Amino acid sequence: MARSNRPVNPAAENALDRMKFEIASELGIAETVRQNGWATMTSADCGRVGGQMVRRMIEQYESSISNNQQ
Repeated sequence: MARSNRPVNPAAENALDRMKFEIASELGIAETVRQNGWATMTSADCGRVGGQMVRRMIEQYESSISNNQQ
């Protein structure tokens, strides 16, 4: 199966972009992203942003399933 950069749910694309930029702000790299774009960022910085996004999505999912069980 070919890999794709498109989200499974296209309606979630804007939310994912907002989350990515919010995390970049928390990591202190948002200004560089604003000025130069994501293409100029180091792979380490992009990895940090991606890792934080995954952590946050897992936390949100765990929270939602725990709320559904109550």
